Amino acid sequence: MSFPKMAKIRQKFQVESLQDIPGTIAEQFQQVNADEKIKPGMEIAITVGSRGINNIPLIVKSVADEIRKRGATPFVFPAMGSHGGATAEGQKEMVESLGVTEEYTGCEIRSSMDVVEVGVTSEGIPVYVDKIAYNADGIIVMGRIKPHTDFKNKIESGVLKMASIGMGKHKQALALHTYGIKGISEMMPEVGKVAIAKSNTLFGIGIVENAHEETAIIEAIEPDQIEERERELLKKAFTLMPSLPVDEMDILLVDEIGKNYSGTGFDTNIIGRIRVLGVEEPKKPSIKYVIASNLSEVSHGNALGIGLADLTTKRLFEKIDIKTMNENVVTSTFLARASIPIVLDNDQEALKAALRATWGVAPEQARIVRIPNTLHIGELYVSEVIFNELKDKENIEVLEDLQEMKFDADGYFLPMH
Repeated sequence: MSFPKMAKIRQKFQVESLQDIPGTIAEQFQQVNADEKIKPGMEIAITVGSRGINNIPLIVKSVADEIRKRGATPFVFPAMGSHGGATAEGQKEMVESLGVTEEYTGCEIRSSMDVVEVGVTSEGIPVYVDKIAYNADGIIVMGRIKPHTDFKNKIESGVLKMASIGMGKHKQALALHTYGIKGISEMMPEVGKVAIAKSNTLFGIGIVENAHEETAIIEAIEPDQIEERERELLKKAFTLMPSLPVDEMDILLVDEIGKNYSGTGFDTNIIGRIRVLGVEEPKKPSIKYVIASNLSEVSHGNALGIGLADLTTKRLFEKIDIKTMNENVVTSTFLARASIPIVLDNDQEALKAALRATWGVAPEQARIVRIPNTLHIGELYVSEVIFNELKDKENIEVLEDLQEMKFDADGYFLPMH
């Protein structure tokens, strides 16, 4: 079977980005009167989640430096629900794999799955907070504010989610996910508000990224203003969100999935698939077949989200840690996301199978897009039909002209970079 030629292009997004992260964080500390809140001798806990956030090591280090300037001792604690295999060791490894190490930040990482019950919501949901953080003199709840991969609402991923499912660890994740999508879309914000109100939370820090995954906004927010401000920053995040350059595709090839790219391995907003009971699938993009080629090393075998693909490779399949993945997916209750798709020997065979199933579309006419992952979609490959549609557009830069697909000796695509 012949394959269509592919061209490498770059999408140019309208962006704004921060040039001085330490300086911005210093200014934001002043905005929330940190001098009054952080006193010499205090121990201050900083949340770090499992998501791939650009510049997160520098952001954490800069926050820690501001704490140290005021004579207090900062430390990091993992705030990631059931991720990392729902173990203290696994969660510490995830934090370190993001580059947030004790050596770089100067902060001790204190990881535990123990929690304290601090309250209850109006609907009777118990609210938990990480025990180590709860016993600290203060907590700074930090998270990226972005569209969620499971649902749409006025509050999605952000500071309140970090305060609830993040700080509440596996126990909070179980308590909320028991209610399915309602638990995280409707009940989660109140859990976060109770957790903040019933703990020594000093303030929140919201991070927003632009379409190139660069840091666009870092904002410190007073505890009683987090809900209102997060709604506004989510609207801003939507306007900055990237997308694939076309809405109609026969095949989307994703070189790598993983927890560092999205909590669901794939960003569902990018691929247009959610696969959660009771949640309507997005109208676009429309993709016949998604191929997942590899699993990131920092996912430690957790291939949650593989169920969003139609085909995968032996390479990815053999990296799956079933126990770790199942722990995460059973906690979430979104079981379809861990379903194993058809496993082929390599990228070449997966592509052949997908092309065969495109029904009446000649291989050279197939609409194919290849991306490194769903977090970085600025540079990508497109097949000839799509290339001819895009090449003359102002927001498209041609990096490599049309050429034959290149595979290594094992039948896998050569790396994009």
